[in-house]
Amino acid sequence: MTPLQRVAVLGAGSWGTAFAKVLADAGREVVLWSRRSQVADAVTRQQRNPDYLPGVVLPSTLQATTDAIAALDGADAVVFAVPSQTLRDNLATWRAALPGRATLVSLAKGVELGSLKRMSEVVIEVAGVGSDRVAVVSGPNLAREIAAGQPTATVIACSDHERAVALQRACVTGYFRPYTNTDVIGCELGGACKNVIALACGMAAGLGFGDNTLATLITRGLAETARLGAALGADEMTFAGLAGLGDLVATCASPLSRNRTFGEGLGRGDSIEQAQQATYGQVAEGVKSCTSIRALAARHGVEMPITDGVHRVCHEGESPRDMAAELLGRAHKPE
Repeated sequence: MTPLQRVAVLGAGSWGTAFAKVLADAGREVVLWSRRSQVADAVTRQQRNPDYLPGVVLPSTLQATTDAIAALDGADAVVFAVPSQTLRDNLATWRAALPGRATLVSLAKGVELGSLKRMSEVVIEVAGVGSDRVAVVSGPNLAREIAAGQPTATVIACSDHERAVALQRACVTGYFRPYTNTDVIGCELGGACKNVIALACGMAAGLGFGDNTLATLITRGLAETARLGAALGADEMTFAGLAGLGDLVATCASPLSRNRTFGEGLGRGDSIEQAQQATYGQVAEGVKSCTSIRALAARHGVEMPITDGVHRVCHEGESPRDMAAELLGRAHKPE
């Protein structure tokens, strides 16, 4: 494939902005689309995004706009960095302007409500493209740390290995190390399910539980994620890598994780609305994804007790303490 030089990043939240910074630092020509003009103006004129990455200085080469059509013009790759449950509607408005041969990249980590489709499946359906044109990025990618230039690695998954390699080369920097994979299913499920497990870990912290509980939830959460992955045709080894265990540990353990922070508020007794305020209005993807992942697991006959418990807390009014008691009271069995 020809090198990816011009990249449009659609979505100027914390992860979209951080990934745009990575691409610009890697020498790409990057245009960042924002829905709000004040964000676009701050990025272009001040090299900052104070709403999502306060204190971070962005590359002077990074440009931003509120005009999605202008951002997409001539792009070799298009990165979708909007919340998972809004991807379909946004993509429908952008579809006609998508460059004909561009690589389409999803940063969103979730499973769509209703359709139960993974994000790459939504892109394929709405954009009307083959699966070989769609890549996903997943891994321990806490946006603030990446924007600060702290070392991390990630996984770029695409069924077309050459396309994954082209994207890998487009975003490698001294602090950002991308690996490639062809297991799109496994990488996407790892990224979606870890948000739900992080909510449970946050609840446990809010209840005052310690590291043994955290380690238990991470380990058993990885097990139920891998069970779902196996049922959907993923490579189970993917879940032992960056897009599985790596992303899970970072999201479950870090105070920078919106899902963990949200869950911690619930564990302390906050309402859903109060917990949302603690994440400064940013989306905790697991709150909605727990419902779609639970339904996807039920469709395939997969048992996911932590995911089921998180759904009950977030959507059926169960208390985190009662959820913990139910998980501990499950029937004993071999690991």
